[in-house]
Amino acid sequence: MKVLSVSSEVFPLIKTGGLADVSGALPIALKAFGVETKTLLPGYPAVMKVIRDPVIRLEFPDLLGERATVLQVEHEGLDLLVLDAPAYYDRPGGPYLDPLGKDYPDNWRRFAALSLAASEIAAGLLPGWRPDLVHTHDWQAALTTVYMRYYPTPELPSVLTIHNIAFQGQFGAEIFPGLRLPGHAFAVDGIEYYGTVGFLKGGLQTSHAVTTVSPTYADEILTPEFGMGLEGVIATRIDHLHGIVNGIDTDVWNPATDPVVHTHYGPATLKNREENRRSIAEFFHLDNDDAPIFCVISRLTWQKGMDIVANVADEIVAMGGKLVVLGSGEAALEGALLASASRHPGRIGVSIGYNEPMSHLMQAGCDAIIIPSRFEPCGLTQLYGLRYGCVPIVARTGGLNDTVIDANHAALAAKVATGIQFSPVTETGMLQAIRRAMHFYADRKLWTQLQKQGMKSDVSWEKSAERYAALYSSLVSKGM
Repeated sequence: MKVLSVSSEVFPLIKTGGLADVSGALPIALKAFGVETKTLLPGYPAVMKVIRDPVIRLEFPDLLGERATVLQVEHEGLDLLVLDAPAYYDRPGGPYLDPLGKDYPDNWRRFAALSLAASEIAAGLLPGWRPDLVHTHDWQAALTTVYMRYYPTPELPSVLTIHNIAFQGQFGAEIFPGLRLPGHAFAVDGIEYYGTVGFLKGGLQTSHAVTTVSPTYADEILTPEFGMGLEGVIATRIDHLHGIVNGIDTDVWNPATDPVVHTHYGPATLKNREENRRSIAEFFHLDNDDAPIFCVISRLTWQKGMDIVANVADEIVAMGGKLVVLGSGEAALEGALLASASRHPGRIGVSIGYNEPMSHLMQAGCDAIIIPSRFEPCGLTQLYGLRYGCVPIVARTGGLNDTVIDANHAALAAKVATGIQFSPVTETGMLQAIRRAMHFYADRKLWTQLQKQGMKSDVSWEKSAERYAALYSSLVSKGM
């Protein structure tokens, strides 16, 4: 089976979050199930810098007003189609934000162009290759199936994956003429959304199947609390909605071989984590004692519950714990966390910024990772924590609920617990969870049991890739 995947991020070339990890790992995992994937992504400077010996496969003299070229290249096991359109993508800043942290005003055109190019490839414009199915990711690629429906091209089976429904690609109605869609596409059953243009909404209306990145999140987005205004549209697609939990690349995330980890280890050699723990203490200037080290590796935003972390930091120290934070985000939250580190030298350490190697070392050296997200479609950091014996302390929501087994009495007795869940997502709820963690940590045998059970968890892509392959096959066999 041939699949065209369309994504605005693909690890290891360009990443701002979990979308990139999925877009990079899933195609490789699908190979075992006979699925051949080509992934179309934008030619950002970071992408163009690392690809080697690309082959020109397609040219667009006028892709929504700009010239563009499709380059094909192999990179770390991925078969990539890179949309080289300098007018859209060769600019400073990140994939979506300028150097000042503001949205590029033409983001609608930049990602409509990506979608339009994808729809042309889906129609067979790429010489010698045409997919059997199209898989789009999030709002940035969601217009692909809109173009496939409204352009006079054969319609292929399609899947849209929602990684975070909070990001919808909603723009003013004045951009509609620039999309070069027929007038009747601006309708309730098309891309019109309360008088605006909705990229994700259009994708929801035109894709044959919709997936979320965890089963619980598939249920949650049917509610006003989590549906972010699209719960009504989702409800109309409920028979075509599937929750498939993400996996991780267990070759990249492997404490037995990870090149960043100072001392490698496995479930039988957990004592080797101690050297990594000392490295964490040194990096964050912590006191060298036996107190548990709680870590946070996250975007510092309200959604991720980082305001709660900032508010309880003093109490974590008062309970006898230590806290280290790696991440960046809202200036007020960065300032609050840095202030807590100033109040508690040796007990709290904060590093502002993105540091992929340090994120690996923190998982390998810290005792527990706190993930207090108010909503979390899937989450990957808890999967890394399970893999590395860094016990997850998570809010009971979305994929966090699906992947971490709470250490309640029954789960502990059955020796299946892998972490600690808490609800509601409040200061009180989090502190109760941390108190439980402190209690478990004091019983070294029990804590080691939690670590080992977590490390036994299957966090790979194998089962999830099998489910995607089955979904693909069902759609292709139905001819839809």
